[in-house]
Amino acid sequence: MAMKPGWVGLAILFYLVGLACRALAWIMLLQSKAEYGQVFLTLNEGYLINNIFPFRLGELARAVLLGESAGLSSLFVLSTIVIERAYDLLIAAGLLLGTLPIVLGMPVARTAAYITLILVGGGLITLYLIAKERAVVQGWLNHQAEKRDFLKYKVVPRLGSLIDGLGVLTHPYQFTMSVLFMLVSWFFAIVEVHALMLGEAISVPLWWTAFVLGVISLGIALPSAPAAIGVYEAASVAAWTLLGVPFAQALAVALVGHLIHITITGLIGGYGFFRDGETLSGIYLRIRKIRSS
Repeated sequence: MAMKPGWVGLAILFYLVGLACRALAWIMLLQSKAEYGQVFLTLNEGYLINNIFPFRLGELARAVLLGESAGLSSLFVLSTIVIERAYDLLIAAGLLLGTLPIVLGMPVARTAAYITLILVGGGLITLYLIAKERAVVQGWLNHQAEKRDFLKYKVVPRLGSLIDGLGVLTHPYQFTMSVLFMLVSWFFAIVEVHALMLGEAISVPLWWTAFVLGVISLGIALPSAPAAIGVYEAASVAAWTLLGVPFAQALAVALVGHLIHITITGLIGGYGFFRDGETLSGIYLRIRKIRSS
C-alpha cells in the first residue's frame, strides 16, 4: 500500500519547522552575530554539500560561507558547529537511554549511548572551562609559542578565534535558548518520522519513533558517504524491524524520510548558492585551502 500523501505533506511541514528551529539554535550559538536569513540559507547550503560530498565537508562549508557573508572568522563559526554537533549527539544518546528500558535485548546500544554521553558531555565541560578561563589558556598558549614561529603566527591566532566561538557556553541566556531551540527541533524531527509511520497506516507509540531517531542519529554521526546514503536507511530499518515493524514498511519510511531531507535542503541550499553567486567547485576549493593551511 502506497504511503498516504497527506501524511507526507505533514511530515514535510514538520521538517521545515524543525529546520527553522535549528537555525534559531545556531543563531544563539553564534551569539546573535548573524542574521536569521543568512544562517538559515547557510545551514541548508551546508546540508546540500553534505549530500554531494563525503566526510561531512558541509560543516566546513558552513563555516566558510557564513564567515564570509556575516564578516566572522571561519574558525569562530566552526566552533559553534562543533557545539551544535555535540548537542545532537547528547540528545540522540539521551533518547536511546530514555527509551531502551522499554526495549529488551539492547545492551550494545545502551553501552554505546552511555559512552557517547560521557565523551560528549566531558567534551562540552572541557570546552566550557576553556571558554571561561580564556585568559589563562591564551597566556599558556602564548608562552608555548614564544620560541616557535609556526605556533606563534599560525596556530595561536586561529585558536583564539575558536575560543571566541565557545563563548556562548559562558552566557546563560544564549546557552539556554540554544539548547531549547535544539530540543524543539528534535521534537519536530520525531513527529516528522511519526507522521510517515502513520502514512504507512502503522500506529506506533511516540517513544518508538524517538528510539528509532536516536539510533539513526548515532548511526550517521561519523563521516560517511554523501548524504549518509545507505547508512541512514540501514540504521532506520534495523531499529524499526527490531520493534516488530515489517521490513517493507520500515524501508518505505526510511526512504521517504531521507528523500524529504535531501530534497528540501537541496532546494533551499541551491537557492542560497544561486542568490550568492556560489558554485560547488568554488566552495570545495576554499574548503581544501582551509584544510591544508
